[in-house]
Amino acid sequence: MGGFAGLTAARQRIRVLVVDDHAVVRGGLRTFLDAFDDFELVGEAENGEEAIRACVDTRADVVLMDLLMPQLDGVAATKIIRERYPDVRVIALTSFQDEEKVQAALDAGAIGYILKNVSADELANAIRAAWAGRPTLAPEAAQVLIRAAKRPPTPGDDLTPREREVLALMVQGLNNVEIARRLVINRSTAKFHVSNILTKLGVAGRTEAVAYALTHHLVPDREGR
Repeated sequence: MGGFAGLTAARQRIRVLVVDDHAVVRGGLRTFLDAFDDFELVGEAENGEEAIRACVDTRADVVLMDLLMPQLDGVAATKIIRERYPDVRVIALTSFQDEEKVQAALDAGAIGYILKNVSADELANAIRAAWAGRPTLAPEAAQVLIRAAKRPPTPGDDLTPREREVLALMVQGLNNVEIARRLVINRSTAKFHVSNILTKLGVAGRTEAVAYALTHHLVPDREGR
């Protein structure tokens, strides 16, 4: 396992931070990293908050980030780390391969998405790739993204945050004047947003828009659910 390592180690050992709420997993990753001459374990964390602090203390190059953790999950921690420390590369190392988690991790800034059943050599190569700025996706994660890309978009996916605010007020039964007053915008702007919403949802009027929004859970219902 150390064949590639000599070349990299001559330049710089890759400083790795391990983040997982299970001590057994952290122990396994510790043993894995010790087997490679080009890796240096510089710290461990058991939740996202600890991971963010550890990025400062350890000056990590690469973070192996679990996604499901208490206090602050891996997706939120990844987003904060990438915003505060853009030179730190984050690899999502998880057991989950559903579309929501894959997309969320990548959107947060993870450069890799690897499943925990990966081989030692594959994980090692993913760490080296991340350090070099190259993304790595588990085949299962890549397939999830391919299926998502082929799926036709759902009406409402392209609503802007402001349009979702307006739609939520429509669900509450507010008219354009009341929406304008609530959002502190003029009446014509409120009307413009409502018109855009109807077009994007492919509906003929406000009643259909409200029904579609509630059926597809685009906004909370009148009881806030």
